[in-house]
Amino acid sequence: MQKSFSSAEGDALHEAKIDLKPNNDVSAINFVLKDEETGAWYQHKGRDFKVPLVNYLKEDANIIGPKKGALGQISNILLKSDTTHDKAQDGNSGSRNTKVENSQLEGFYVELPITKEVIVDNSINVSIRKCSETANNNLYLETDIPGDILLHWGVCRDDLRWWEIPPTPHPPQTIAFKDRALRTKFQSRDNRVGSSVQLSLGEEFSGFLFVFKLNDGTWINDMGDDFYIPLPRSSSSIVGNRDDQSEGVQWEVTEATKEAGQEESISAFTDEIINEIRHLVTDISSEKNRKTKSKEAQESILQEIEKLAAEAYSIFRSSVPTFSEETIVESEAAIESKTVILPELPPKISSGTGTGYEILCQGFNWESHKSGRWYMELKEKAEELASFGFTVIWLPPPTESVSPEGYMPKDLYNLNSRYGTIDQLKDVVKSFHEVGIKVLGDVVLNHRCAHFKNQNGIWNLFGGRLNWDERAIVADDPHFQGRGNKSSGDNFHAAPNIDHSQEFVRKDLKEWLLWLREEIGYDGWRLDFVRGFWGGYVKDYLEASEPYFAVGEYWDSLSYTYGEMDHNQDAHRQRIVDWINATGGTAGAFDVTTKGILHSALERCEYWRLSDQKGKPPGVLGWWPSRAVTFIENHDTGSTQGHWRFPSGKEMQGYAYTLTHPGTPSVFFDHLFSHYKTEISTLLSIRRRNKIHCRSTAERDVYAALVDEKVAMKIGPGHFEPPSGSQNWSSALEGREYKIWEAS
Repeated sequence: MQKSFSSAEGDALHEAKIDLKPNNDVSAINFVLKDEETGAWYQHKGRDFKVPLVNYLKEDANIIGPKKGALGQISNILLKSDTTHDKAQDGNSGSRNTKVENSQLEGFYVELPITKEVIVDNSINVSIRKCSETANNNLYLETDIPGDILLHWGVCRDDLRWWEIPPTPHPPQTIAFKDRALRTKFQSRDNRVGSSVQLSLGEEFSGFLFVFKLNDGTWINDMGDDFYIPLPRSSSSIVGNRDDQSEGVQWEVTEATKEAGQEESISAFTDEIINEIRHLVTDISSEKNRKTKSKEAQESILQEIEKLAAEAYSIFRSSVPTFSEETIVESEAAIESKTVILPELPPKISSGTGTGYEILCQGFNWESHKSGRWYMELKEKAEELASFGFTVIWLPPPTESVSPEGYMPKDLYNLNSRYGTIDQLKDVVKSFHEVGIKVLGDVVLNHRCAHFKNQNGIWNLFGGRLNWDERAIVADDPHFQGRGNKSSGDNFHAAPNIDHSQEFVRKDLKEWLLWLREEIGYDGWRLDFVRGFWGGYVKDYLEASEPYFAVGEYWDSLSYTYGEMDHNQDAHRQRIVDWINATGGTAGAFDVTTKGILHSALERCEYWRLSDQKGKPPGVLGWWPSRAVTFIENHDTGSTQGHWRFPSGKEMQGYAYTLTHPGTPSVFFDHLFSHYKTEISTLLSIRRRNKIHCRSTAERDVYAALVDEKVAMKIGPGHFEPPSGSQNWSSALEGREYKIWEAS
């Protein structure tokens, strides 16, 4: 792209012109952008940009500009097309002829923001001088970071590093923040280069904690942690343990001018709030300085953290599609305030996690309905499934359905299905309860098939006990002439999409879920196609029905570039985490991200995909493990449908991963009752024997490689030695957290 001109704001504009003959067969242009300076690639929603050249294209969520149906999230569009553009976008156009002839698009204009990450090199210096008169510690912080800088700071009294506010006096322009931290603005220095601030702290405090906020909203911290500077307690104290202080900050203690540490650069970066939540959830149990607390107290703290963090996060996320960086500090302050006073209670059961030690079995496949007595066949396996160690079983959809598999429900109160009768369903649920296994019902809340046609011949009138009319159907469903509000999610085009914003709909569904729990004995829910409606409605349903365990199916495409799966799948797992947060953490979600990454990692021996940029698991598992339900196959991806089948022959490698990692693992019925039975049973025993649970930690602290069988290398603090065999390896170079060997 060539530089064309500069705007009034001083921004350089670049452009590229592509000429195509109007009579050719090209209907759209795909493209991506690359920054040659940094090597960064820019995409649209994790995929290629797509610009249509005709007035009609098939549904594609990534199209930029006009297309049939909703325009998606792009609001800054000025259309200049002629009157041949298909305008059938409102929900009342369902009876119209949907055949559209392609015609050339005259023009349109779209602006999409992209974010460029710029690495900067600045320093932050902290000096401490002991005052001989007052015995206070006088701190002087200075930095050459340009612009306005806010210092969020506090003190701690011991190694637990709980934030608290020191007594006055405080520097000018200091305000309290959430009663757990102070906020002070840096003052420009006399030479106008950089800024500084001075603090005075009493000797009763053992450490100084702080983070920075820049004027553009960027937060600077110590690789996800707070900066921490230990303070001398008396005039004879020497702050000398390098392992106890934050890296990236030059600091010194001046009594007889004792210098500790060396200057290191730090980079300004913006962490998404969910990374902070994940850090709080997963790291608390592995902190060395928190091992004084009992395991039960840690579990209770973790649950409280997740609840508070989800509530704080969803306040900002429910109406704004971008993160509010303020949430990071606010949620941390609220969390610390709460956890200080937590009593030591045993872990609570949460609908998002169960006990935390759940192991799920999917108790059917796509063909299970064909026998007509699946419930009775499953009942015969109840004791065997209990012996494997399963704690929860997921049963197929129980309602009358247009499709025999159950996913096109009609009369929700009619539980005589192709899988068996309502009495047989009660019987199999009772049998599983007798062997200590909880039972999940597969409930389809997104859509429902109608019983009757309206005056226009459209199937949108319902019968049975829930005899809804068109008001129960979303207005922007293009096929069923709904008279409700617009959908809060993606439409499922095979059946009327239910409008959950209607109070009568929510009331009826909550009563139905309660009836299922009382009449059938279900303990929880597997929620089908939750992409179709807002997670806040799910929260409403779960709070009403109080399930033991609940998991949602949020399945969409991972990120690819030129047909190759991207290593960074943060955008994909973010969408799943967003949904979990919208439910307030009351439900978990199937970790589709991890399944997709396992596909590429195992099929192509690209095992480097199994760690993200921070060395954590790359799926939902790495961000919110207690809400991640891991799986490698289900009735849609495998079985006779095979929509996204796991690589053949690699199934046990997949289970070796999911059954030894945090999260709640799910095992597919077809795999369990196959030649893999013995191996899966052994893995289940290992998981139970070692008490692996949904919040266990799984971190990779070493990377190693053999190059041409001549050179071996490893980076990271973990242990690695080259394999012994025909070659003898000798150390060629060793440094901080890396080592190189050569074959001799």
